[in-house]
Amino acid sequence: MTNTTKTRNTFLTYFVLFLSGFVLIEVGLGQSPTSEIKIGVALDLKTTFSKICLTSINISLSDFYKDHPNYRTRLSLHVRDSMEDVVQASAAALDLIKNEQVSAIIGPRSSMQAEFMIRMANKSQVPIITFSATSPLLTSIKSPYFVRATLDDSCQVEAIAAVVNSFGWRSVVAIYVDNELGKGIMHSLSDALHDVDVQRSVISTEASDDQILKELYKLKTRQTRVFVIHMASTFGFRVLEKAKKIGMLEEGYVWLLSNGMTNMMRHNGRSLETMQGVIGVRSHVPRSKELEDFRLRWKRQFKKENPSTKDEAELNVFALWAYDSMTALAMAVEKTNTKNMRYDSFSGSSNNMTDLGTLGVSRYGPSLVEALSDIEFKGLAGEFKLLNRQLVASTFEIINVVGNEERIIGTWTPRDGLMNANSKKTTSFSKERLRAVIWPGSSYVVPKGWEVPTDGKKIKVGVPAKKGFFNFVEVTTDPISNLTTAKGYAIDIFEAALKKLPYSVIPQYYRYDSSDDNYNELVYQVYNGTWDAVVGDITITAHRSQYVDFTLPYTESGVSMLVPLRDNENKNTWVFLKPWSLDLWITTGCFFVLIGFIVWLFEHRVNSDFRGPPHHQIGTSFWFSFSTMVFAHREKVVSNLARFVVIVWCFVVLVLTQSYTANLTSFLTVQRLEPRSTSVNDLIRNGESVGFQHGAFVKDNLKGLGFLESQLKSFGSAEECDELLSKGTSKGGIAAAFDEMAYLKAILSKYCSKYAVVEPSFKTAGFGFAFPKNSPMTGDVSRAILNLTQGEEMGGIENKWFNRLSLASECPDPKTALSSNRLSLSSFWGLFLIAGIASFLTFLIFVGHFLYENRLTLCDNSEGSMWRKLTSLFTIFDEKDRKSHTFKNSAVHNVSSPITQCTPSPSIVQIRPWPRSMSLNREFELRRSSFFMSEERLTTQPKHNVDGESDIESGPGR
Repeated sequence: MTNTTKTRNTFLTYFVLFLSGFVLIEVGLGQSPTSEIKIGVALDLKTTFSKICLTSINISLSDFYKDHPNYRTRLSLHVRDSMEDVVQASAAALDLIKNEQVSAIIGPRSSMQAEFMIRMANKSQVPIITFSATSPLLTSIKSPYFVRATLDDSCQVEAIAAVVNSFGWRSVVAIYVDNELGKGIMHSLSDALHDVDVQRSVISTEASDDQILKELYKLKTRQTRVFVIHMASTFGFRVLEKAKKIGMLEEGYVWLLSNGMTNMMRHNGRSLETMQGVIGVRSHVPRSKELEDFRLRWKRQFKKENPSTKDEAELNVFALWAYDSMTALAMAVEKTNTKNMRYDSFSGSSNNMTDLGTLGVSRYGPSLVEALSDIEFKGLAGEFKLLNRQLVASTFEIINVVGNEERIIGTWTPRDGLMNANSKKTTSFSKERLRAVIWPGSSYVVPKGWEVPTDGKKIKVGVPAKKGFFNFVEVTTDPISNLTTAKGYAIDIFEAALKKLPYSVIPQYYRYDSSDDNYNELVYQVYNGTWDAVVGDITITAHRSQYVDFTLPYTESGVSMLVPLRDNENKNTWVFLKPWSLDLWITTGCFFVLIGFIVWLFEHRVNSDFRGPPHHQIGTSFWFSFSTMVFAHREKVVSNLARFVVIVWCFVVLVLTQSYTANLTSFLTVQRLEPRSTSVNDLIRNGESVGFQHGAFVKDNLKGLGFLESQLKSFGSAEECDELLSKGTSKGGIAAAFDEMAYLKAILSKYCSKYAVVEPSFKTAGFGFAFPKNSPMTGDVSRAILNLTQGEEMGGIENKWFNRLSLASECPDPKTALSSNRLSLSSFWGLFLIAGIASFLTFLIFVGHFLYENRLTLCDNSEGSMWRKLTSLFTIFDEKDRKSHTFKNSAVHNVSSPITQCTPSPSIVQIRPWPRSMSLNREFELRRSSFFMSEERLTTQPKHNVDGESDIESGPGR
């Protein structure tokens, strides 16, 4: 090796070492030192809940900086113990702000501890980030430095309301504690359950076991059996244990738990034995591989950090939110400018002698909150996204505790509402919105939600004692047992509606006697609390509605007029014209003429019955057409086209005649059912007396219409009304009776052949049941009445008390009879269209066939003008069609007849061929002239047709 080579290798070695050193220096100079950001943590460190969450916080920081080693910021935790006390939590926050000058505080654990800390954060501009304080009341403080990385309790009320409404429960009891956690949700829950009666039960957080039992016993005596419980998990499960002890977790009861309790069911190894059959809403945590991996690492880390903890700790959603909160905070700190981390001294008054008066103000806080509001990522608990510094709600699960399992029976989302856990689809049927639920007491039957307690009062129902119309309501009292029973149409409707309620109600009837039969005082008994309801033929009026709430009416509404019928038969001379309208008469007549013309057109050349002088042919055509109306036509129809038209027309005539007969019968019936009076004005003008039911409000309405006191007479029963109407005004009776439709139908059920009901004179709301104002039963019974009216049960009740089925066959409905309508052209235009199309098509076929047979005449140029050609065609059309089978048969018969056995004329028998030079038209004319000359010879002696009648014809009609 030469010296030059050695020198070159030595140079390359030093050059490489120089470059490596330069690169290492550059890299070393490029690495900036990490900034430490102080973060405070204020939790109840002695509780298992806080230990669980603190472990998640530590793992979160470790995972984050392991995944982002190049970040220039590092969060440094400064932990303080709030000692499960509001004051201690505030003191811990004060220490972190004043002494440590933290940039943000994670905590506190409870909503009660958060209020003062939020106000302190607002003063010092230090963000407070909570993952477990859920009370909606905290939002009312309106601090820009309060960040809720957990769900507000008000987010779950719509899910709770959806569950309640899906099972049709009309009343619930909300059990909550008397602090910020319990009170915060009540306003939102009441708004969500706006159609449900929400009762409240408040239990103090300091309540002893005896005090809890006392409140539960009070709830047990109520009718409501649906309980929504919202309180801290430890206290809430304590209440459930006491409820189970006194039998309130048995069949018929419903316990619906809020999100805070369902997420803590297994806290501290809690057994699910006392919660069998309860349902609840719970935050949905999507399953993922990252979550399962974190769960395993969390268990190892928790045991490492808390070796003395004996309880079996379980990871919960609040620990996941704590994990995501730290991740979001670390991301936000990295995005902000960390150069301005100092606190400004508070230049307050010299009189501020407390630590709060000298609290500094963080310059870093505003930029940190702004950066935190923009953070979005997929965390362990789901999507992490803040809206107005609050975590956005997504999905809630509906769970059912069975055995040692929390069965997911459905889900709820703000967009789709309640969904079945199996189908993952929304459905309009309540029973399919959730999977099958196993209720307390291992029952599969959906609880009604309302039961009459064994030691409670039965519902008191007032019933009017009537003097007539007992088919509506009749009250009887046993003189020995003094037991009151009621029956009738109104009672059956009421009891059938009660059976359809989602809870049990037992009515106890009380008799009400009134001297004037005025129901206003009866209704007032509900208003003053004497009775819980009034049932009977109670008319819904505006005056009565001021004191009570009425259900939907169960009878037809309106006051109508009942009048006697008079026999008016045979007094209308032209009644036979009424079944059809004028346009139908004219159209039918035109079609008779049209069909007669069409048949003559087809039969004129081939049928001797339609030949002869013009007046004879016209008469025959009209006779044939109109005789089809009674199917008495005797003329033979030999043309197939004419037969087709006649068949179609006979079908049309059959339908028309049958319809005319039916409608004429209806109009003759209408004459018999014509009422004597149809107008109130006629009754007033003629001074007629009218009747009304005794004690009814109709009397005042009649006076308002203009009737005098002397014209008004009262009746108390259907029999009395019939007696007054039968007498008439001249004999001391009445000319008409005014009452509600329900009563008038009851009268018609006995005397349907004597009276008719005319249109209502004025409107009313019908009969209804009265309940106290704001009673939950009003809406429930109204819905039950709707179900009855839309089903078959109502018809059975009506038939039972008014015998409607037999009356429907025996007595015509006057309203239906009096409203009979004439039949118009619109009812039969389809038939006329068929007949018209059939006639038109056959006419086209006939014309086409005729022109084709006589095409030589049309094509002959020797005929001259078109008019002469048409004249020739009309001449041919007016003659017999000798090629028709009808005349061929006649000719054969004539030749074989003894009278006509003569030698045929040479002009007939001998037909010589024509010269080829002769034109076709000329040849046709010569043959035609020869034919008719021979015909004249044959007719010199009378010949007979097949019927033996003379066949001598003359004139143009041959």
